[in-house]
Amino acid sequence: MGAELERWRLILGPAAEGATGGLGEENAGRDAALDWLYGRDDDLGKRDVRRGGARSGERGAGDEPSILTTVDWLDAVHRLFPKETIERLERDAVERYEIHDVLTDPEVLARIEPNPALLKAVLRTKHLMNPQVLEAARRIIEEVVRQLVEKLSVQVRTVFTGSRNRRPSRHRRARDFDLKRTLQANLKHYRPEERRVAIERPHFHSRTSKRLEQWQMILVVDQSGSMAGSVIHSAVTAACLYALPGLKTHLVAFDTAVVDLTSEVDDPVELLMKVQLGGGTDISRAVDYAAGLIENPRRSIVALITDFYEGGNPSRLVHTTKQLCQQGTQFLGLAALDEDANPNYDRELAGRMAAVGAHIGAMTPSHLVEFVAERLGT
Repeated sequence: MGAELERWRLILGPAAEGATGGLGEENAGRDAALDWLYGRDDDLGKRDVRRGGARSGERGAGDEPSILTTVDWLDAVHRLFPKETIERLERDAVERYEIHDVLTDPEVLARIEPNPALLKAVLRTKHLMNPQVLEAARRIIEEVVRQLVEKLSVQVRTVFTGSRNRRPSRHRRARDFDLKRTLQANLKHYRPEERRVAIERPHFHSRTSKRLEQWQMILVVDQSGSMAGSVIHSAVTAACLYALPGLKTHLVAFDTAVVDLTSEVDDPVELLMKVQLGGGTDISRAVDYAAGLIENPRRSIVALITDFYEGGNPSRLVHTTKQLCQQGTQFLGLAALDEDANPNYDRELAGRMAAVGAHIGAMTPSHLVEFVAERLGT
């Protein structure tokens, strides 16, 4: 059987074997691994899709005792699939099918590939884990946080090493290349037959150092279950900003209570180990607490990260927001802070806050860093 027919058999399932033929050993393993996970989908029966070669009237593979344990399945997918596919399969196992031993079996946790989706699942369930499982889960937290910090630290260094200005520079660095000025200065060397401009003298921007004096950055993070991704990225962002000279960074988490995590902000792993996702939401209480931390209103940024579904007093929240904005504090309301920045929030309350002076939106961590840098550079 050719590779092309085997691919079609994998796509179409056992019912296609009459036309495509069977599978070789490696693809049969892939098919079994996919069936172990996706064969439990309730929609298959509704669509009259039979998995695992089950005939009409027989029990489907999703109803039979599985010949694979979760550990066996993980070993198989790591052997048979590329990294991108492994991450997708593991994410679906955790989020879509809620295969609980992925999060409760230390042996499984030791094998599974750390990724942000798995970290979110760990944060949601770590309060149910025994110490042995929690120690295994810590590896996932550490690895994902390391990857995120490594990525964001580069962006923070780039943004805060200085802003470009219009003055020319004799220092030739790729990031400071002045394309517009270079083209203008070299247009006389345009070659029509080649449709190219010969660059005889490139031009570069110079940079000025940003002044970071007496500024406060207060991150106020909703730790309700739906905000798991934003909590993770808030912890990482706070850790990266905390190391900047002249910037005093606070991190405050809240549900119906308020917890000041500033003492842990330099260690995002320990910080995330202390976060408890879930519970109600009292945004106004958290913003009141943040207001009490402000030392110099005109040199302070409050970044509220929430879905704006207020369980407390929305009128009080709007009133406090208005007071902060009127005294000169930069107030930023973010409906999402993660790599996707896909917001799901109460637009009515967010609109009321925007009407009294808050900046409302959704940002990736790198965009928040740029926002902070712009304010600190004024």
